[in-house]
Amino acid sequence: MKIGFIGLGNMGGPMARNLLKAGYDLAVHDIRREAAEPHLRLGATWADAPAEAGKGRDAVITMLPTPRHVESVLLGPDGLLAAMEPGSVWIDMSTSVPEVADRVRALAAGRDVQVLDAPVSGMAAGARSGTLQIFVGGDRETYERVRPILHVLGDPERVIPVGGHGAGYTVKLMINLLWFAHLVATTEVLTIGTAAGVDLGVLREALLASPAASNFIDRDVLSVLRDGDYDESFALALACKDLGLAVDLARDVKVPAELSALVEQVYRRARRAYGDLAGEMAPMKLWEDLLGAPLRLPA
Repeated sequence: MKIGFIGLGNMGGPMARNLLKAGYDLAVHDIRREAAEPHLRLGATWADAPAEAGKGRDAVITMLPTPRHVESVLLGPDGLLAAMEPGSVWIDMSTSVPEVADRVRALAAGRDVQVLDAPVSGMAAGARSGTLQIFVGGDRETYERVRPILHVLGDPERVIPVGGHGAGYTVKLMINLLWFAHLVATTEVLTIGTAAGVDLGVLREALLASPAASNFIDRDVLSVLRDGDYDESFALALACKDLGLAVDLARDVKVPAELSALVEQVYRRARRAYGDLAGEMAPMKLWEDLLGAPLRLPA
């Protein structure tokens, strides 16, 4: 199967390399030619434009920062959609919104191009190891056609069909929203407890032994508490984008989202304080700054 891959950033770059290592014929495109150099050394073909990445390909994967970028790549000058072959499949693995896919699918149907939304979870480490969790929205027949590709990119046990078109985008936004809310709530709790005199390690162990235990407290928060790593592989600007999309979705479906809106504002305050490229866990610094010391476990 011949595949096009567009978007070779922190996530897309290692995902494309895994496809090459699995033996797929790959054409790659990115706005930065230098991002493709490792892939070209592994045998990929360079595509000068999105349209070129789609010519003669059975499937094309996009892994892009925002819905605006997705729409531009698909529908802009030298756009991907006009060059895709009848019977081929567009797999969008970006964190996006159903509206973009709806517009593209309406146009794709006339060209007999199938569409799946398949956003991922698992951060850059999962992209490198090929153990991403993938949430697939679209019709089952199309999913079955491309499932071998998805199993190269993600853990086969965690490549999950979640419903019709757009369901993948929605599930991914909800996962991100809850994870960001976990970060804000956990950081606030740890800060209050330690400011009141409880040892940080003791407090964390007590939380893990309680009904308030979570995967975030058990694993994810350790990157900061133990290593001082705020995960710059996923920029704060992108986290704010995802939160904005989630809050917009709540508005679209007429569901109140007071807590989600507050979490979004915390992230926006951190972005203002630490910059667009700070890591997705940088909001923890807001409370560390209040304490006047980092939240760290003993070595």
